[in-house]
Amino acid sequence: MKLQRKTGLRATALGALAVSGALVLTACGSDDNSGSTGGTSGQTSAASNIACDGAQGKLLASGSSAQKNAMDLWVKNYMAACSGVEINYKSSSSGEGIVAFNQGTVGFAGSDSALKPEEVAESKKTCQSGQGINLPMVGGPVALGYNLSGVDDLTLDAPTIAKIFNGKIKKWNDPAIAKLNEGASLPDKAIQAFHRSEDSGTTQNLGKYLGATAASDWPYEAEKKWPAPGGQAASGSSGVAAQVKQVDGAIGYFELSYATSQSIPTVQIDTGAAAPVQATSANASKAIAAAKVKGTGKDLALELDYATKADGAYPIVLVTYEVVCDTGNKPETLGTVKSFLGYAASDEGQQVLSGAGYAPIPAEINAKVRETVAGLK
Repeated sequence: MKLQRKTGLRATALGALAVSGALVLTACGSDDNSGSTGGTSGQTSAASNIACDGAQGKLLASGSSAQKNAMDLWVKNYMAACSGVEINYKSSSSGEGIVAFNQGTVGFAGSDSALKPEEVAESKKTCQSGQGINLPMVGGPVALGYNLSGVDDLTLDAPTIAKIFNGKIKKWNDPAIAKLNEGASLPDKAIQAFHRSEDSGTTQNLGKYLGATAASDWPYEAEKKWPAPGGQAASGSSGVAAQVKQVDGAIGYFELSYATSQSIPTVQIDTGAAAPVQATSANASKAIAAAKVKGTGKDLALELDYATKADGAYPIVLVTYEVVCDTGNKPETLGTVKSFLGYAASDEGQQVLSGAGYAPIPAEINAKVRETVAGLK
């Protein structure tokens, strides 16, 4: 077991995310994605293949913080190509994004979990002639980041993770953790487990994983609201990551880019495969590639296999959606919604994701996304 912090090995990932961080600052400053633009509206940019036809004015969107870093990249590139168009994505949470969408205050919402039947029913008031649908736009691993002095390699399995976040395992030198990390010098230190304070699709995806792989140790329904007693709460993926970064003995969950951008070590998962699996974009892609479309009609909600034991497949994954009206979109924003989401689903839009800790949507599914976006009304 290697106990020294492997800064060299993390330099490549950190460098890639430093670029992403710079783009975040350029695009939006904080959660406000307004800024200067360039290019020519109604034409394809000479510097890219972004088609600006029909795009105009200001488009508001909000939701998932897990997709914020991907959205920052897309917004910067898109606004540079399409003059006079402003995309403002407010990073909050999946739950807040869906509420805003169903209230008709945003053109689309970002969500890390598909709409529930009652949310679809509610969306018909906003979409009028149609309903809200789920468009998978980006995938990636939900990393378990930790801060434990002297320990930079850490392996956990599903039952142990469940017991940590359920308050059943309280010390880092617990025998269950020691068994999975033979030779490690684990400290007699209290575990500080952090979770999301608000309704979160990332929370729900972690719950789906634990429910599928450690049901006896995680007796909760997979909901957006954190279900277990104890622990400490923080707002957004950025808030959880910040707490883990600051607190020795901490562990939390967030999208991978929050870990790599802050050089937070991440847990390897013992899935029963030949070797523990690291949280990487490539390993998440292996798990997401097996996803099946479970939605009907134009809805492209996916079913993921959280219990995968395939070699190299990282099991705690999420697919984050853009939620839009299939028909009944507001005329003043429809052109911009189609143009922007068309770019995000394009080869060019998907290719920027891997360097920022995300996993592109599998090509077969993404082809359906493009077709659906083109047919929005």
